[in-house]
Amino acid sequence: MGTIGLIAAMPDEIRPFLRLASPAARLHGGRFPIWRLRVGNDDIVLVESGMGIDRATAATDALVAAASPVAILSFGFGGAALPGLKVGDLAVGMTSWFAGTEGIVLRRGIDRNLAEKLAEELNRICNGVTRGEIITSARILKKGDLAHSLPNGISSPILDMETAAVAEAAHRRGIPIVALRAISDDAEEELSFSLDEFTDDDMAIRPRKVLATIARKPWIIPQLLRLARNSRIAGKRLAQGVLATAEFLSRG
Repeated sequence: MGTIGLIAAMPDEIRPFLRLASPAARLHGGRFPIWRLRVGNDDIVLVESGMGIDRATAATDALVAAASPVAILSFGFGGAALPGLKVGDLAVGMTSWFAGTEGIVLRRGIDRNLAEKLAEELNRICNGVTRGEIITSARILKKGDLAHSLPNGISSPILDMETAAVAEAAHRRGIPIVALRAISDDAEEELSFSLDEFTDDDMAIRPRKVLATIARKPWIIPQLLRLARNSRIAGKRLAQGVLATAEFLSRG
């Protein structure tokens, strides 16, 4: 069929998949880490974008330049915005939204027909998957506040910081895209810190800033430990879903 492109933000989202899939070759050079591997008879190129919409857009451009993919999967962790989804649940994005100054706005990109077929496939292989709607934001949103501003009829909303940007960039190039998220925090989990406290201006996590924040806010330690445990649970389930999705996309 051609090369399948994968894009995810963080190492914790990527490592479980690389352990599960065939051996991957790390490509050197460029702004973003890139791996090349095979699933079945098809080439897979995986890009680690880092967090945030700007990096997601630039990493999608890098993926297209490096591999000219015939389809793209955006994957990673996500937060449940409403009660129902639990840690480790898998969700296929049926639509992509962006939460910004104009409210929550529907964005282009997600191939809904392809997403429906993917959801059917993952339901068969991965013992259940939710059809969700992904809401991308440039910052961490308070779930309690967000619940009151959701568009009418939105089903199983999932928060992330990249999907809308990847979907828009792929759409501009006419590349079909699907999105897969594993829930790493449920609707009751409100973060007690902001990303600004952990990251630099390029949305990269800086250990010194993390330690300084913990020193100022030691009460966040139990939450960080819980989130680390949840990420391991979500990462294992996500890896299975990503591998199954790559195989599904390779069949055309």
